Amino acid sequence: MEPSTVELFIENFCPRGFGVARTDRSQIEVAHTIPGDRVLVELRRRSRRVQKGRLLEIVAPSQDRVTARCPHASLCGGCCWQAMDYSSQIAHKQNFVRRSFGALIDSSVDVRPFIACDEPWHYRNKMEFSFSENRAGTKYLGLMIAHAEPYVFNLEACHIAPVWMADCLSRVRSWWEASGLSAYYPPKDSGTLRYLTLRESLRTNQKLAILNVSGNAQFAPPQSQIDRFIQAVGENIGIFLRIHQICKGVPSQFFEMHLAGSDHMVEQMQLDNGPLYFKISPSSFFQPNTIQAEKLYNAAVSMLGDDHPLVYDLYCGTGTLGMAAAARSRQVVGIELSPESILDAEENARRNNLSNIRFHQGDVGRILTSLMASSNAARPDAVIVDPPRAGLDALTLHHLKTLMPKKIVYVSCNPVTQAENVQELVKAGYSLRSMQAVDQFPHTAHIENIALLDKDLERNKLNHLGSSKAP
Repeated sequence: MEPSTVELFIENFCPRGFGVARTDRSQIEVAHTIPGDRVLVELRRRSRRVQKGRLLEIVAPSQDRVTARCPHASLCGGCCWQAMDYSSQIAHKQNFVRRSFGALIDSSVDVRPFIACDEPWHYRNKMEFSFSENRAGTKYLGLMIAHAEPYVFNLEACHIAPVWMADCLSRVRSWWEASGLSAYYPPKDSGTLRYLTLRESLRTNQKLAILNVSGNAQFAPPQSQIDRFIQAVGENIGIFLRIHQICKGVPSQFFEMHLAGSDHMVEQMQLDNGPLYFKISPSSFFQPNTIQAEKLYNAAVSMLGDDHPLVYDLYCGTGTLGMAAAARSRQVVGIELSPESILDAEENARRNNLSNIRFHQGDVGRILTSLMASSNAARPDAVIVDPPRAGLDALTLHHLKTLMPKKIVYVSCNPVTQAENVQELVKAGYSLRSMQAVDQFPHTAHIENIALLDKDLERNKLNHLGSSKAP
């Protein structure tokens, strides 16, 4: 069936940040468009509910449209809001949070002013680039094409990443083109090269490069090519080889080899309670926007308040938020699934001379089950949660309803699942008191939101009186 061409009016965004138009028959997603655009589109793939369209021409631009900085702006699937005025991005994100929470936001909820990014360019401290090649053997190293994943284009510049990353990428691409190595092809578990991850610490100017390769021994890179890769990356960068091993019916396994330079980075975060220093290993999580993470943590700790006897920091990662709260709390307990993150968290606590924080490694819900079953268990009077995009898992949500801490500070990168969890906690006896949105990722649809909940004391008192009446 030949593709058809149609003129459309873009009304809104889909969750990924692509423009959306609606017809009588379907919803159509068009990358690189923004609300208010009238566009000429070639209709292509159709799913059950959504059809994809390829932008051919902007017939009439939105009043919010600006000229994108990036030469790849019409191709890349990454920061797809570059053609939208930044103040309009902020307004859209604030409205999105309000829509996500709906009736949960009433006149009693303090919705604080949106925290924008002072410098919305070159802010990312971590980027992951993909290796790919077509049937003709043409090699590509860069980011994925919007609406054409897993196809990759050769990235020459990126205006949300530090400049050195594009330079390093160019050198690695030249090495690859001369190496004779092939890109990994998942359907056949063939080929060698999968991803190149580049990281930097903003405050200390340290850098890491991680080459992710296939774990299939048949395609292991020879030492001679590893040596040339190290030369291509350059000096003053910690370099790792990460082996990604897959086996049918068995979870993927990763093995890291330190090749050159430092085996970690150290980042400094300048927080209201004083500076904190964090060790960052190649695979450990750290907020991708250091400056905005400082604002996020300051806001979260401010909402938490002072002098809590015991604070739980759930999904704590490398312990950044829990350590920021430790200055205002007598004891903090962090729980995290990732073993690598917990190792870094423990090292970070020692690095910052924090004796009032300890960590547990494992599934958050199961660790809470174990802690609550202990004979000397102490219930937290405040809890910080920063779960994955899917939100709180069912067991953790159940435990929060049982523990009923006085305060819950809920940090989320997905206001939709956050609102769903908050609704459940409100039903259990909490009130939503305040919210703070922070723009961690300018020029993308992503947003961080903090919600403060505390016990609805008046409601709980009435429930208690009602339950104590004689039948």
